[in-house]
Amino acid sequence: MNNEEMHDMKNMDMDHSTMGMSGSHMMMHGGHMMDMGDLRQKFWISLVLAIPVFILSPFMGLNLPFQVQFPGSDWIVLALATILFFYGGKPFISGAKGELMSKQPAMMTLITMGISVAYIYSLYAFVENNLLHSSTHIMDFFWELASLIVIMLLGHWIEMKSTMSAGNALQKIASLVPSKVHMVHDDQTMDHDISMVKAGNVIEVRAGESVPLDGHIISGSSYINESLITGESKAVKKEVGSKVVGGSINGEGTIRVKVDKSANEGYLSQISKLVSDAQNNRSKTQMLADKVSSWLFYAALSVGIIAFVYWLIFGDMNTALNRLVAVLVIACPHALGLAIPLVMSRSTSIAATNGLIIRDNQAMENSRKIDYVAMDKTGTLTEGKFTVNGLQSLDKSIDNKNLLAIIAGIEGGSSHPIASSIVSYAKDKEIQPAAIDNIQALKGYGMSASFDNRQYYLVNMKYLSEHEISLDKKLVQTYLDKGNTISYLVADKKVLGFVALGDRIKKNTIEFIKELKARNITPIMLTGDNKEAAAIMAKQMGIDEFRAELLPEDKHQVIKQLELSGHHVLMVGDGINDAPSLASATIGVAIGAGTDVAIDSADVVLYNSDPSDIIKFLKLSHNTYKKTVENLWWGAGYNIIAIPLAAGILAGIGFVLSPAVGAVVMSLSTVVVALNALTLKM
Repeated sequence: MNNEEMHDMKNMDMDHSTMGMSGSHMMMHGGHMMDMGDLRQKFWISLVLAIPVFILSPFMGLNLPFQVQFPGSDWIVLALATILFFYGGKPFISGAKGELMSKQPAMMTLITMGISVAYIYSLYAFVENNLLHSSTHIMDFFWELASLIVIMLLGHWIEMKSTMSAGNALQKIASLVPSKVHMVHDDQTMDHDISMVKAGNVIEVRAGESVPLDGHIISGSSYINESLITGESKAVKKEVGSKVVGGSINGEGTIRVKVDKSANEGYLSQISKLVSDAQNNRSKTQMLADKVSSWLFYAALSVGIIAFVYWLIFGDMNTALNRLVAVLVIACPHALGLAIPLVMSRSTSIAATNGLIIRDNQAMENSRKIDYVAMDKTGTLTEGKFTVNGLQSLDKSIDNKNLLAIIAGIEGGSSHPIASSIVSYAKDKEIQPAAIDNIQALKGYGMSASFDNRQYYLVNMKYLSEHEISLDKKLVQTYLDKGNTISYLVADKKVLGFVALGDRIKKNTIEFIKELKARNITPIMLTGDNKEAAAIMAKQMGIDEFRAELLPEDKHQVIKQLELSGHHVLMVGDGINDAPSLASATIGVAIGAGTDVAIDSADVVLYNSDPSDIIKFLKLSHNTYKKTVENLWWGAGYNIIAIPLAAGILAGIGFVLSPAVGAVVMSLSTVVVALNALTLKM
């Protein structure tokens, strides 16, 4: 390595934040960042402070068997409770400040209101009982204050741990690539941090090692297992020129790879970004939980004030304050705050381990409405691996050999699967592609090019029809009857010949179509193929509705027409020409995660490129919604009964719900919410 290279290496960013998957230990509440370690520390210290309070302070005004009181114990309780309020309650107070500043009171405001009221009222009781020596003993809520703070800290710690556990998908992705790579310098290898590798560098991958980065082989050959990336369990032979993907496992051979993309640009990085975005996404249901918390805040405040005024008039100050405190303390919505994040984090984790990346949680909610699934054909329902099944000249001016040379020359300028198949076919036949000039794409039709002072067009049937170029269909009918895709070579408004190619249906496609129909969802195939070939392929797959000879904008129009008719459409595409359709559909699903358009346009990405994973998505969405609704009821439903009882609505028959009992009910609902979320399965 020369001095300049060494200087560049030293000045590169040495932070090993491969693909941005460091796994944040922070959580935002009301604009206030809560650190995982800080929250854990606060919980344990608060628990230590709370234990003496539990022992020295009466529960609900009752002395329990384990409780101890002695002269001066009330002062110890006051001191510990004060530390607890300002130390343990700080995250909630800071979060509430953020919510109130944004004029959006929600969960943190409710919690702060509960612990603040309990503390202030207890201070009042302490002064009355110990300093003013009131003739009537006023019950304090130090025991309840301590239990509330400890329960809330524990609950938020659990919430953060649960949210972070969904990030295990990111950690699994990160673990697919090594932290060090063998970089080649002047035919010598040196180990460097993966973050130092740039596109164009050469790395060496030895037997049994993970391929660190996306690239192509420039030396050696091996069998590489890409199952963790593609889902294909069979090892694939890779030779010079073959592309390799970061995260795949090298077999017995040693290969040298020229890096195409750095760590933060490769395939795994894109998947990591999608998973991270999905985990940070807030759905409308989650925002509904914040709205419910806001309503609960105003409801508790209103009921509390009404109860205070009522008991002040028909009772005494002590009773009025007691009822106000009870209402405000019981309204703490911690279980409601956990209800949706726990379900969504688990759902995201389950999805990621089943080939699904949910970029927008709203898609999971919208899945209940879906009654149409529109699908691109090539690469989605079929493998996109074409075989040349026929080649025929239709003009005396050109024989089959020259016909293939010109077609291969034109297709040499395209990366489409059909083009690659034709070029490979010409190579197998030992026919040199013609030296074609001025190759241009004809959107929705094919290609045009110049050769030997003549303009050629390699196009589909739609082009022939629109340009009134005649063709005897009997010449191609045999191929059409077998579902072949046909490209026609045209010059001077005359068909010179054609090439027929067949694609294979993906192994899970037919079963996938059956399952859609069983769910009363109508599958519809959208393709640019001619109608005859499309009809045959649709019949083989079991699809009753299809649209053929479509341009990308035509697919978009089909989606719009279906939705204007009152249908809800899930669109599945390969993320190349289907961006408008993916974006406009109720739910856009991209096959594969390797393109920018998949990131930008789709709500869901199937990174195993298997359309049958859509059934997994529908099942998971159904179960997620069910668990979400259940958790909302467990998290907030008890308040419907608890708040009126705490206000004293049944005081006439001698039943009043105390803040402590309310806190116990609230904590139980939190446990139920957490356990219920963990039962979510595919």
